[in-house]
This record gives sequence, structure tokens and C-alpha cells, in this order.
Amino acid sequence: MAEKKGITITQEKSALTGGFDGASRISRELALWTPALRSADAEVLPDKERLDARGRDMARNDGYAYGAANTFKDSIVGGMYLLNCRPKLDVLKEVNAGFNEAWAEEFQRVAEVKWNLFAESPMCWIDASRELTFTGLVRMAIAQWALGGETLATAEWIRDMSRPYKTAIQMVDTDRLSNPYDAMDTPSLRGGVERDRYGAPQHYFIRRAHPTDFDPNGYSWRKVQARTPWGRTQVIHLKDAMRPEQTRGISDMVAVLKQMRMTQKFSDIMLQNAVVNATYAAVIESDLPPAEAFASLGEGSSQKWAEDYLSGVAAYTGQSRNLHLDGAKIAHLYPGSKLKMLNAGQPGGIGTVFEESLLRKIAASLGLSYEQFTKDFTKTNYSSARATMGETGKRMAAVKKMMADRFATLCYQLWLEEAINAGELPLPAGVKKSFFYKGQNKDAITACSWIGASKGQIDELKETQAAVMRINSGLSTLEDEANRLGKDWREVLEQRAREQKYAETLGISLNPNASKNEGLGGAGVLDDKKPGRDTGRQGPGTQDDDERDGDGDGVTDENDI
Repeated sequence: MAEKKGITITQEKSALTGGFDGASRISRELALWTPALRSADAEVLPDKERLDARGRDMARNDGYAYGAANTFKDSIVGGMYLLNCRPKLDVLKEVNAGFNEAWAEEFQRVAEVKWNLFAESPMCWIDASRELTFTGLVRMAIAQWALGGETLATAEWIRDMSRPYKTAIQMVDTDRLSNPYDAMDTPSLRGGVERDRYGAPQHYFIRRAHPTDFDPNGYSWRKVQARTPWGRTQVIHLKDAMRPEQTRGISDMVAVLKQMRMTQKFSDIMLQNAVVNATYAAVIESDLPPAEAFASLGEGSSQKWAEDYLSGVAAYTGQSRNLHLDGAKIAHLYPGSKLKMLNAGQPGGIGTVFEESLLRKIAASLGLSYEQFTKDFTKTNYSSARATMGETGKRMAAVKKMMADRFATLCYQLWLEEAINAGELPLPAGVKKSFFYKGQNKDAITACSWIGASKGQIDELKETQAAVMRINSGLSTLEDEANRLGKDWREVLEQRAREQKYAETLGISLNPNASKNEGLGGAGVLDDKKPGRDTGRQGPGTQDDDERDGDGDGVTDENDI
């Protein structure tokens, strides 16, 4: 081993870098890579405004970025964000024995009906600006998160006799959240958020107008307490932080803003190239000097010379008008001239593997599959579609839980507090309204889940059969399967009961195979009299199908033919 003044090269490297190659300070690839070591706020806050502005600019002017934001809204929220009350009886029973299953059923029915009437009213009562329904507010919250990494709203108490409830939600542009008079950050006040010694937000400083508006209120701030002394939320500020002590959120797209910008410019240049090339069908290359060549095209005052030149060209080439080859004319050009044919368009790299690689990198940063990001399903089959839906579904489920559901639950808590104090919701006898503020009773009675957009089905027959099999085997419930379709299981059963009752009055059977216990899609509902046996038409995984199942996947499909 080579030595240098008694010290081996290996020992010298260890003394300089330690045991990790990624920390090397002497390698050619890493020697100049010395990023600064900063806190989360020191990294985010100085560049927050610029990053948000660039992210929004991409969403305004780039179809892929705009489509990505809409994909999150459509895949998480959809057209209706439904409440599914699920109060925690184990906690509430400690308050009063009247909190039982019978009470829970009545409470769920009443609370859901009253909430939906208020939240989805076309009068937009829940929106302080009276422009959006509750679903619209949740969609806007997801859009704010997609473009800026955070969402901001305040809880307002509007005293108006025409309103059914005084609770209202005011969406706030995150640009308005800043330190008063744009002061420097301090240990307790950063990015417009004042925190206690544990890092819990205490106050938010919100400009009364956007800083770029021609409004004198843009130079005054409103100090809003995060929560009232009795615990009512007054500011909803949600973010998916990457590091501890991170005050403000940052968008997922910031890691690929450079690639997004370059991809956009690349597409623009290729499109311009195609348009320019499509303008000309051919080019004649000539040995004439530039001045004479331009003059021959009609430029300047050399009209007489151009006429003589073009006349000479016409006379020279006129002798070739009778030359043909299999019906195609053969032209004899003027001496020194060459005819160069151009392809109309020449789209260049658009749609090539190079562009796809850029788009795949952007899609990976946003947590989307390439197919969902670009809406290009030309190379997708059933298996790959299921795989991409599964991977994208993980990201959508996380964003739904961390952002959409939290935002929706906080709004629901605000309304429920007012409704309970107004005596509009059923409570067991002897329970005082003040129970809401003790311990975790508020969390227990406001516990809920939210039904958003349908997860979609690629093969409805296979996936419906699988859903029925999960229910019959005890691996799932009707509630879970209905949620996958974006539906409330109670509403489904109630509607089916109404349809069945009305059909009976007309002498019509809605389930002609009921005697065979065929069930949904012939998937094989088990007979209660003979557990474990299917008395109806055979479904997937039964004996008849096993005889035809060639690939052993438990489902007879086109692959088994």
C-alpha cells in the first residue's frame, strides 16, 4: 500500500472524511459540494415567497402543473365530501351511561342531516365570503396545499339573523401570513406565527389585505389567537412538515421547479420549431450574393432586377415542363440553385423518451404516477394500471388524512360545538352541555371519517366480485366498500329499502335470483342454512371456476381462455 510520510492513503482519507463516501471532501465529484447546515425555518422562510410565486406561475401557465393540482382535488375530495359520524362510545360512556348504541344511531342520523344541509347549502352559509360550499372549501384547501405546501383559514362568528348558524370559515391567502410590518424573525415569531417555548402556535399575524394590492389595509395586521381560552379553534393552519420546528409549509413541487420550467421551455421551443418548419414547404438554395438573393424575393427597390431574374428562371426552366417520370414532373432549376424539401412540422423531442424522463421525475416528486400526471394511458394495461393506482393511492390517502380530513374535522368541530350549545342535537338525559369542554369529550363526540372521491374501478366486474368476497369473508364491511365508491353506506341501504318497498307495491322483484342467493354480480353470497357453501351461480374462487382457472389467480378471466 502506498505511503505518504509514514501515513497510508487510507488513513489520510479517514482523517479527512470519516467512514462515508458521501461525506468525502477530496473526491472530484463531491469536493465542491458544501451545502449550508441550516434550521428548517432558515431554509424555508427566506425563499418562501419566491417559491410560492414560481409554483403558482407554473400552475397558471403549464398544463401539467395545473392538471396535477386538479388531480389531487379530484382524487381526494371529488364532487362531494361527505361526513360519516363515528362517536367514540368507550370514552363517552364514562360521562353518562346514556351514551350507548341507540343514542349513537340517532346522533349520527341527526348530525349528518343537519351538517349536510348547512355545509352543502347553495346559499354557502359555511363560507364567510358566501361563495363556496363546504366541498368547495376543502377543494380550495387542497389546492393551497398543492401549490404552497400549506393551507390557512380562520373561524369567524358572524352575527346575522338570516344565518342558520353563526359559524363560518374564511379562507386566507397564505401570502398574508407574515410578521407585523415585515419585521425580522425572532425566536418566538417566525413567518407570521408566534409560538410558545414548546413550539405550539399561540397567535397568527394576518395582513388585512394582500401586500401587492393597492389597499391601505395591506400595511396593517390582524392578530388572531390560535384558540380561545375554552379551546375553540380560531385559526386553521395545516402543513405537512418535513422537519421539526418548521413554521411554514413548502410545496412538493419545489424540488422539481427547475425541471418543470425547463420542460415547459423545451415544449415551447419544439412547438415553435414545428410551426416555423410547417410554414415553408421548400427552400431554394442559391449561389447569389445575399443582396441579390433578397432582391430576387422582392425586397428593396430592385424590382426591375428581380423581374429580369425571375423571367430568366422561368424561361430556363420552361423547357423542362414536358419532362415526366411515371406521371411525376421533373424540374430543371436555374444554374446555382438547389431545391431542399422540408418536412412539415418536425416536432423534435416532444413525446420522446427524453421528454418522458423529465415528466417521470416531476411525477415522482409530486407523488403521482406518470400516467396520472400526464394523462397518458396509451402504454397502460390492466396490471400496470392497478400498480400505478396502488402507488398513487398511497400518496392520495396520506394527503387526505393529513390535510383534507383534518381541515374538514376542524370545521365540523366548530359547527358541532355551536349546534350542541343551541340544543339542536340529541344528548342523553342528565348530560350538561359543558361536558363538551372536559377532557377529550370533544374529540370523542366529534370523531368521524370523511367520504371523498371514488377510488375508481378499472374492471368493474372483477373489483365488484372482490368487494363482495371481502365482505363475505369478514375482511371488509359494507361501510368500507361503499366508501371506496364515494358513497355513504346508510344512504345506500335506505335508498335500496325505498326502491324495494316501491317495487313491491308494483309487484316487481328487484332481485329475481334471490332464491338462489346469487348476490351482487353473481359473486357467491353464502347461504345461512349451509355455511361455507354457495347455493347460487358459481362465482370466482368456487369449484366451477377453479376448473377453468388457468393462471391460479382465483378469477376466471380472458387470461384463462
